[in-house]
Amino acid sequence: MNSTPLKMVVIVAEPVLETRLVTELRGLGAKGFSIVEGRGEGTRHAHATDLPGSNVRIETIVREDVADRIMEHVSQHYFANYSFIAYVTDVAVARGEKYI
Repeated sequence: MNSTPLKMVVIVAEPVLETRLVTELRGLGAKGFSIVEGRGEGTRHAHATDLPGSNVRIETIVREDVADRIMEHVSQHYFANYSFIAYVTDVAVARGEKYI
């Protein structure tokens, strides 16, 4: 099987940001995404709510230039004021043409 090397951007954020982030990801070039509700604790220890589903994990698979745009955008707009994690990892996907 042939695979295409791409990047997966993962964002873990407060649920209040979900709709806004999805809109921005599309505008920055993401063609699709997956969202999972979760809970956890980080350096700030608590989230805005401690109820189940207290954060969202948004994953999108994109080209490297799109990943760079997303990371630049979220670092400028979210890191200072929100409970927010973003990272990029290498992936190899089947049907790579869906992401290009």
